[in-house]
Amino acid sequence: MSLRLMMAATAALLVTACVPVAPVPAGPAMPGQTPTAAACTARGGELRPVGRMQTLQCVIKYSDAGKRCSDGDDCLGDCRLADVAARPPEGAAAVGVCQASSDRFGCFTTVENGRAEATLCID
Repeated sequence: MSLRLMMAATAALLVTACVPVAPVPAGPAMPGQTPTAAACTARGGELRPVGRMQTLQCVIKYSDAGKRCSDGDDCLGDCRLADVAARPPEGAAAVGVCQASSDRFGCFTTVENGRAEATLCID
C-alpha cells in the first residue's frame, strides 16, 4: 500500500471519528424535559451536575439511607463508614450506614463484612 493511500485512509478515519452521534432516546419526554431527564424522573431520580466536571447524572435517593449496616448487601447502595471523621485503618472492625443516594462522588470508606475498606475519593 502506498504511503499516500495510507495517509488518505488515516485522514478519513480521523474525520469520521469526530462526527457526533445522536443520543438514543431513553423514553417518552414530558413537556420541558429532555428524554434523559424524563427517564431519570421516571426512575425516581433527579438529573443534576456531579463531580469535578459537573456532568449531568441521574441521582436517585435510596429509601434505606442512614440505616446501620455491616456490608453492602444490607443496602440498596454501598455500606459506608458511619463516622467519616474517624477513618479506621483498612481491615479494622467498622460499623456503617447505607449511603444516601446513587451519587458516587466524594470521599468515603466502604464497609464490607464488618470491616473498613480503603478510603476512596472520586472527583
